[in-house]
Amino acid sequence: MNFSALERLDQADPLAHLRDEFVIPEDTVYLDGNSLGLMTHGTQARVAETTAQQWGQDGIRSWNEHGWVHLPAKIGDKLAPIIGAQAGQVICCDSISVNLFKTLSAAFAVLDARGEPRNQRHQVLSTADNFPTDLYMVQGLQQLIGAENCELVLADEAELLADLSKHIHAQTAIVMLTEVNFRSGRRLPMAEIIAHAHAAGALVIVDLAHSAGAVPVELDKWQADFAVGCTYKYLNGGPGAPAFVYVAERHLGSVRQPLSGWFGHARPFVFDAQFEATDGIGKMLSGTPSILAMSAVDAALDVFADVTMVQVREKSIGLAELFLELLEQTGLAREFDCISPKTAQQRGSQLSFAHPDAYAICQALIEHKVIADFRAPNYLRVGFTPLYTSFTDIGRAVARLAEIMQTRAYTDPRFQTRQAVT
Repeated sequence: MNFSALERLDQADPLAHLRDEFVIPEDTVYLDGNSLGLMTHGTQARVAETTAQQWGQDGIRSWNEHGWVHLPAKIGDKLAPIIGAQAGQVICCDSISVNLFKTLSAAFAVLDARGEPRNQRHQVLSTADNFPTDLYMVQGLQQLIGAENCELVLADEAELLADLSKHIHAQTAIVMLTEVNFRSGRRLPMAEIIAHAHAAGALVIVDLAHSAGAVPVELDKWQADFAVGCTYKYLNGGPGAPAFVYVAERHLGSVRQPLSGWFGHARPFVFDAQFEATDGIGKMLSGTPSILAMSAVDAALDVFADVTMVQVREKSIGLAELFLELLEQTGLAREFDCISPKTAQQRGSQLSFAHPDAYAICQALIEHKVIADFRAPNYLRVGFTPLYTSFTDIGRAVARLAEIMQTRAYTDPRFQTRQAVT
């Protein structure tokens, strides 16, 4: 392993200085930012200040004095440029699951307002390999209002891309897709899909869980209708951090969502018994925001202030290509079947490899302080987070993987039992 060459790559990296903004475990190569991003020093300090001073000393006054009440919108405006949106169309709240339920319902309401007969246009198209919670939310809505009003239709991802016209048609109400596949890392051509869906009269919900903060996203340019995403992966907001929801400005005036909580009310502190939705993106709010979690996200996003997503994407591709190159050099490429697209532009910021012993190999890597993750049935996922992953990290990771495979350390019985979280 030529570590001198890798160090030269790090010295030439325009994002290298951002690594110092993060809390990185000692002697650890962290390649799991596609599942849970690392914490920034700024976040650590902000959460401490929020608990010690804002909550601890200022108490309930902090809703006004420290702007707690405005955090969902403030964070939304910070997120907007990262996902290619103008301010006022994004708000931070709830989870992806809850926000999907809101946007699915809101999309049907938009179609109803257009006068689209629900018995004719009622299908929600997604992919069979979409992240399960996305599919579960449609199934729940279908159970609530009936399949005649909401029918989930699943397409094979490759078949969908091969012939959009076959799958998106007059009965398609909503196309709900995750831009980057959580298993394979395949990146879908969302601009093309959205244009085709709109031509067929359908609306589009984009799940950005594995996109936001990792690849350039252009929601406004794509003319997306709705989008959801999480902040705890590439955006480093912390475990279980609140999600976000985007509603295109053209829909904001008329859109409505079913979870009409008091924070989405036009005048929440009037305490009127009759709900009246606020204007703008605030109508997507429901209950009281989690201030500790919101504060963590707000601070985490500061690291993106002077970074362009083009820079992030260029380094992401460089890290992934280096990983593949080193696998070839060490002969490991023959042992792992890469299920991610070969072309860098067709994948997100991860690589996925099939191997019969993927789970055990992942556990052995973790013991050797290389943090990757596993996805059923037999995939080892390696994520690249350009803000804190170095090129030297990639060399260290492949060297440790080579040692594990050569010594067959992964066959140790302690690596065979699956834990609750895999």
